[in-house]
Amino acid sequence: MSRYFAFNKPYRVLSQFSPEADKKTLADFFQGIPKNVYPVGRLDYDSEGLLLLTDDKLLTQQLLDPSRQHARTYLVQVDGDVTEAALQKLRQGVQINVDGKMYLTRKAQAEKISAPVWLWDRDPPVRFRKEIPTSWISLALTEGKNRQVRKMTAAAGFPTLRLLRFSIGSLNVADLAPGSWREYGDELKKQLFASK
Repeated sequence: MSRYFAFNKPYRVLSQFSPEADKKTLADFFQGIPKNVYPVGRLDYDSEGLLLLTDDKLLTQQLLDPSRQHARTYLVQVDGDVTEAALQKLRQGVQINVDGKMYLTRKAQAEKISAPVWLWDRDPPVRFRKEIPTSWISLALTEGKNRQVRKMTAAAGFPTLRLLRFSIGSLNVADLAPGSWREYGDELKKQLFASK
């Protein structure tokens, strides 16, 4: 029987079990889980939020298959007061560099939002500059190139300061504290491919 875990990956944690220098890894949070349970995809060291782990190879293949176009929603704090013109660029697709070649991102859903009231503090916090405001974007993508969200917001003129993967399908981390995880049964698959 397959195992499924939803993990709220904290800032500055690697999405792997193997040690690397003195950085924290998944092994710091998961003790005693089967050896064949691995993360599905990854979140960068400096990103936070929902990371799935499973030994279900078929589910992993489905989630990583670009043709399935399953939705992932990110909450992004950006440098500056994001404009409607920048949001429109994100919705239509922007040119980013992927492996040395320019790539036009797929259409996305992008909305300016208020800072989430349930959001935990980050340690260390995002730098505060009185003269430069920050704002938040909800960005829903159906693809996952390396550091795509950061590249997209920079291309739209608003560099990312904080990045959190909030949801995959209808599964989200709003009630999962950073560094904690929850195990699910087969019902998880329906949530992963459901619309919000």
